[in-house]
Order: sequence, then C-alpha cells, then structure tokens
Amino acid sequence: MFTPVSNRAASAYQRIKVETSVDGANPHQLVALLYEALLRAVAAARSALARGDIATKGAEISKAVRILEEGLKAGLNVEAGGEVALNLRGVYGYCVGRLTQANLKNDDARLVEVLALIEPIAQAWGQIQTRPDGAQGF
Repeated sequence: MFTPVSNRAASAYQRIKVETSVDGANPHQLVALLYEALLRAVAAARSALARGDIATKGAEISKAVRILEEGLKAGLNVEAGGEVALNLRGVYGYCVGRLTQANLKNDDARLVEVLALIEPIAQAWGQIQTRPDGAQGF
C-alpha cells in the first residue's frame, strides 16, 4: 500500500533534481533534457515489454510520444531552422507513428528503430556549443 521511506525520498530527490535542472537551463539545455527523457522513456518501455509489463510499456511510450509532440516537435522554429527544422519535424512525426505501432503490436523492433533514429540526433545536439548567453554558436 505504501512505498518505503527510502523509495519515496529517492523519488522526491529525483523530481527535485529534474526540476532544478529545468529551472536553471537555457533553451539548448532544455532540448538536451528532452532528448534524455525521451531516450529513457523508450528504454523503459523496452524493459517493461521484455518483462511483460504492458501497462508500464504503454505509459512509457505515451511519455515518449508526449515528449516528441509537445516538447521537441512543438519547439521547432521552421522559420529560423529552415530545412533542418522541417527534417526534424518529419523524423519526430515518423517516430510518433513507430511508437504508436510498437505500443499496439508490442513490437520491440519499432522501439529499437526509434532509439536508432533519436540517439544520433541527441548526440549531435549535445556536441553543439553554446555561448554564455545561451545562444548557439557553431
């Protein structure tokens, strides 16, 4: 019925840590945090699927879809980003479709495909240098 105190404390610490990360982050760091959360959610969905925990698999896939739709895709600026932003929008949309299919069919291969598409983008994003004012500098 209740979780042990140590589990609740760890959970609270994790929430505070994430909230602190978000509060102090510049836009570049926020996108990096979204990629991190997306990759974690897909990995957690894979683990849940392997365990046969369908409810958790569905919840983690839903989280990943929301990160893609409401975070990464919604944050794209096609005017400023041009072709790169349009291509990212396409990749994110494709990943949403693959995640939806993975959820409906309990298909790990589609989850692996999403990881394979997003991981290099996340790594590339992490290599972009930011200036002290938070603006991107190439």
